[in-house]
Formats: sequence, structure tokens, C-alpha cells
Amino acid sequence: MSQPVQTASPDLSQRSIAYFSMEIALSPALPTYSGGLGVLAGDTLRSAADTAAPMVAVSLVHRRGYFRQHLDAAGQQTETDVPWSPEETLPGANQTVIIHMNGRDVIVRAWRFDVVGVTGHIIPVFLLDTDVDGNDSWDRHLTDYLYGGDTFYRLCQETILGLGGIHLLHALGCRPDVHHMNEGHAALLSIGLLEERLGNLNGRPVSTASDADFDFVRQQSVFTTHTPVPAGHDQFGRDQMYQVLGHDRASTIERSGALHNGLFNMTYLALRFSRFVNGVAMQHGKVSQHMFPGYAVHSITNGVHAATWLSTPFQALFDHEIPSWRTDNQYLRSVYGITPQQIQETHRIGKQALFDVVQQRTGQQFDPNILTLGFARRVATYKRATLLFSDPARLTAIAEKMGGLQILFAGKAHPADQGGKALIREVFEAAAHLNSSALKIIYLENYDWALGQQLTQGVDVWINTPQRPYEASGTSGMKAALNGVPSLSTLDGWWIEGCAENVTGWAIDDHETIAEEAASLYSKLESAIAPLYKDQTAWARVQQHCIAMNGTFFNTHRMLAQYIGNAYLPPAEVGDLSQLEEFTQQPTNPTVSEPAMA
Repeated sequence: MSQPVQTASPDLSQRSIAYFSMEIALSPALPTYSGGLGVLAGDTLRSAADTAAPMVAVSLVHRRGYFRQHLDAAGQQTETDVPWSPEETLPGANQTVIIHMNGRDVIVRAWRFDVVGVTGHIIPVFLLDTDVDGNDSWDRHLTDYLYGGDTFYRLCQETILGLGGIHLLHALGCRPDVHHMNEGHAALLSIGLLEERLGNLNGRPVSTASDADFDFVRQQSVFTTHTPVPAGHDQFGRDQMYQVLGHDRASTIERSGALHNGLFNMTYLALRFSRFVNGVAMQHGKVSQHMFPGYAVHSITNGVHAATWLSTPFQALFDHEIPSWRTDNQYLRSVYGITPQQIQETHRIGKQALFDVVQQRTGQQFDPNILTLGFARRVATYKRATLLFSDPARLTAIAEKMGGLQILFAGKAHPADQGGKALIREVFEAAAHLNSSALKIIYLENYDWALGQQLTQGVDVWINTPQRPYEASGTSGMKAALNGVPSLSTLDGWWIEGCAENVTGWAIDDHETIAEEAASLYSKLESAIAPLYKDQTAWARVQQHCIAMNGTFFNTHRMLAQYIGNAYLPPAEVGDLSQLEEFTQQPTNPTVSEPAMA
């Protein structure tokens, strides 16, 4: 795990890929992320460090964090800040830049976090900060809250990320050939690149940019979209755009075609200024292509960083049996050379560790011999956390027939998402009515990095029930698969590619009604999963298949190699990807309240 300590700074002039993301999960100790989007960003950089990719990354510091979740006895969620001090934690970048917004200058500085790979390669991450002496008092709080405030606050934040990030990198002597926008929050980096280009050409204002100037920026940028939900794409009023960005920039954005339905749409700005656009799973690429028919949308399926999400016992086992797995996750296929019994026993250690956490948090004991289901993710209405309780009588009967069933829930709802908060209360209410000697249901508070590890490493089956086609990818099930945990999931997002029926898990059949889909879930649980679980040798084979088949593909080592080969490098220039340090490229609908997550 990377540690937030001072290390020797790499030569930034040699870094040819810049990765921009509003949130990045860098360390369990730093509240710089909210959920899947940030965890994906962090996993991407961890794989970049492991494989010596020539990258640098930019995000915001988020001094007040996202939030800590508190749940009362009825499941009512309240939130508190998670403040932290970068001054006491991270080295500074020793550089400030000034951006003009809201009619005044704003000073931006940065803190540096080094993601260190298995061979010592460093990916520097710069966390932008406006809490600087000399700034307007309101501006000093612009980098405090992740996804906080109103749309005006959010537009100011995204201005800092895009414009401030570009200017900071250039001030540090880093002029990347490729700028990767991880979601539309970073789209204003395109305007920053235009300003840099035109400023170097006799100081021309950005409003004089020609189509050739637009194309110059386009050749340097790639864009990953993460949501098929229209409400998840950031949109701002035209008046806000002019107020925050000023007439010169705003009129340029209008001319670029980034206004949609009369609103400044960050996704359309990113689309307009990117030469490569992708969704985060095969199906999501198709859905995004339908949403944005005027642009070519490709797909690169998400992954997870294996060494971060594998349990400590599995890591020790693989270090002994498959020593090259850390730098090349394809070697996980060699898990077939490990006996199923070893896989089973290793998973049981993770299961007991999870149950120890459950007892510490709740005082309740779970039985490690009983089938345990896990459902943990950001709480949004389309993810349908209560589908499992559609027929309480049938669920109870299945639990009694099996000799017991245990279910663990976790997940945060965005503070403004009243529908998501209501779902948590519904899970609590269902648990209160259904808990018995045969069926135990617990909702664990404050789902975060550590709890995500414990759950995906310890449950027996991972449950995912999104309404199609609103799951862009999903990564929690990938983490579970690495630990030998099969999924029972709707065929959406990554699971379309990962589901081999009765081998890596089971598909909840697609039907017209919720009742029919719930019936499919119950049928698979009763007729396929429960009998197999009774045959522990057969179950261990499924665990083995999950690691060998899904673990070798749904990881960020593979994902990053696809980005390098398909997005960062034009096909004609793809060569030996082991020589990444020498790589240089010359630039030539349900409504949700929370921003897009991976």
C-alpha cells in the first residue's frame, strides 16, 4: 500500500500521460473519494505504478472529505464531515498558479501523494487546494467538499480541477502528450490547453481559437464516461458559465457545441475535445453510443487492483504458489495449480475475519458454516437494494430449507438523495421483520475502503440487482471474484462479460416486472446456489473458477494496458508495451442525486 510520505520526486518532464479525476482513493487514511469512481481512479494509478507507466495525476484535496455515515436504529442516515490536514500529512508541490474565475484571481497550490509500485516506480498525484492566504474567503473553501454545495460551487470546483490542473502541471515542467479525463468533471482542462496554446501564439485570447486550435487540443485528450443515467452528467446554467468562466472562455465553449438543451454540459465539452471516448464496459459502451450518436464511443471494461483487494491470506498463498502475479495478473490463471481445498481454506480465513468485524461493530455473531450473502455499494434507487425482500415469505422459507442464511448489507446514500436514504430504512425495516433463527440480516454502517475489503473478501456470494441498463460497470463484484466469491447478479455492466452460469456465478434473469426478477433470484438461490454450497468440494471449484477466469481479466493491469494500446497510443504507434518509460507521442432513466460513479 502506498504511504503518504515524502519521496524523491520523479522527473515530471518525462511523464507523457496526465490522469484527471475529481476523486481518487489514494489511501484508507485519506477521505479523498466517495465511491466507485474514486476507487477505480486509485486502482488505475496503483496499476500504473506497478507497471511503470509514465503517468501523473491531478485531483482536488477535499479538506473536509466526503462524509462519515451514521445510521440510527431505524436506518435513518445522517452525515458528519471527515476533516483532515494535508499540511500535517503530505509534502507540498512547491508551486502555485493563478486562475481567473468569478471576475477575480484565485491562487491554487497543490499537495503531492506518491503512489509507489511494486518495483518502486512512482506515480505523483497532485491534490489542488485553494485554502491559500490571499484568496477571497469564499474561494478558500472551494476545495473542501467532494460533491458538496450547489451547482455554482461545483462549477467552480471543476474549473479549478481542469484549468488549475493544466496550469499547475505546466508550471511544474510537465507537458503531457495525453490528458485522460476520468468523467466529465475534468472537461475544462480542454479550455486550459487552448489557453496555453493561444497564449504562446502572440497572446491571443481563447475566443479567437480556430478549428485547427480545437483539433490540436482534441489530439491530446481522451475521455471516459461512467454513467448511462442522464442526470449523472454535470450540467450548469448558461449564466453560471459566463459568471464563473468569463465571456472569453464561455463564448468559446458555446462555439464548441458544448451546450445541450440550453445548458452547459461537461460531458459534451469532453466529447468535443477528445479524440478517443469510451464507456466502462461492453454494454455501457453501446448505451453511451446511443446517448451520444454524433461521437464514436468505444468500450474498455473496468478492473480492480488485485493486490489492493485480495485478502492477506490469498496474497500470501499466491506469493508462494504464483510469484509473478503482482506484476502480471494473468498469472492468476495458474490458480488451477492450487488445490481447491487450499482455495477454500484461504477464503474461510477471510470469512472469519469479516465475522470478527461484524461482532465488533454490532455485537452479533455469524456462523462461518452458513451461506452468507453480501450486498454493498453506493445506495441509489436504480441499484434496488430491496429486491431481495420482494417476497419475504419465500426468502424465509429458503433460509429455513437451507438450514440458515446470513445477509450483510452496507452502503452510503448521497446526502441529498432522499430516495437512497429511504432504501436504507427499508432494509432496516425488512431486517427487523425477517430476522430469526434461520435468517440473519445486518446493515453495516459507514461503508468505506476497509469495510469494502472485508466484505468482498469474506462473504460467500456477492449480490447485485441494478435495473438494466443503468449499471455502467460496477467493480465490487470484481473484487469479490478475486477472492473466490461468485456473484448472483442482474446481467448488466461488467457481469454480462463475467458471468459463466454455474461456473463463476449466476445471472438473475431479465424480466418485465420486479416480481419476476425477484422470483429468478430466489430460484437461483434455492435451486442452484444452496445445493452447490452443501458440496464444499464443488463449491471450492467455483471459487477457483472465479479467480482464474474473472480475476485474470477484470483487473486494472489489463484495463490500463488497453488504455495504453487503444486510447493513449494510436494503433500505428503501439509497440512493446514493456517500454512504457520511453513512450512519447506527438500531439497531431431514473434520476439520481449523486454524480456518476464507476
